[in-house]
Amino acid sequence: MTLAPTATGDGGGSRRFVPPPRAAVAARRFEHPLFAGLHDFRDLLDGTAWPSIAALDARLAVPGKRLVEQDAALLADGLHYEVRIAQGRIATRADNWHDLFNALAWARHPQLKHVLNVQQCLHIDAMPAGQRNRAQAALTQFDESGVIVRMREGTLLAAWDAHDWPAVFEPARWQNGDIAIATVFGHALMEQALLPGRLLVGKCVVVQGRDDNACIAEVTAAIGGGRVLTDPLQLRPLPLAGIPGWHEGQDATFYANTDYFRPLRAGRQYPPPVHMTL
Repeated sequence: MTLAPTATGDGGGSRRFVPPPRAAVAARRFEHPLFAGLHDFRDLLDGTAWPSIAALDARLAVPGKRLVEQDAALLADGLHYEVRIAQGRIATRADNWHDLFNALAWARHPQLKHVLNVQQCLHIDAMPAGQRNRAQAALTQFDESGVIVRMREGTLLAAWDAHDWPAVFEPARWQNGDIAIATVFGHALMEQALLPGRLLVGKCVVVQGRDDNACIAEVTAAIGGGRVLTDPLQLRPLPLAGIPGWHEGQDATFYANTDYFRPLRAGRQYPPPVHMTL
């Protein structure tokens, strides 16, 4: 997908993000916690040389899929991007941060990416040509900006429901594991995080559980079963810069910035967390 997330707020955005050139991204940037899941792929991120699409495909070996270079010859088949993936080919632009992070998301979470693709294709088949429904918008937002958040208990959820951000970001809660990031999934979030200091917002699915991998598997099953991501309003916004240690200058003035830590909109409600069934 090619839509970038909005930098702030809890609604979709259409502003086009221009990432920095590869040579301008310092290797230490990938030490930020947002990139923690990419540790095994640091060699593909560091340095000034882009991996070729063929080399990337061979390195990542996504089960049942091939990374193929997106060029005029590929696009001439006229297929929808998602339909082409269902047939086994992931169109990937050369020398492109967005598509590199997308490829890494496929390598890290192939089952999660697969169920998103299956659901997208089901909706593509059901909709008139050129039209999209709310489920497709939700699936796309999660694919681009998704974060899976793990909570041990549901008590902190009430604070999130009310956008009580000081309570949500209470450092002790994050230090003792009451709340944690199971995975940063959205590849557009990773692309935007290349620029230090950006105030990014994750679009979150919350799982009540204790193990990251189990929670990710539960979300995968829930998406595959059509139990979540049927509407964008099911996604909870999380201002990621508020997570303790994720941003400089996290003082009272920072958390009082209502342009970023937005108050709850009148009538806005969120779904309950996904509960473990696996």
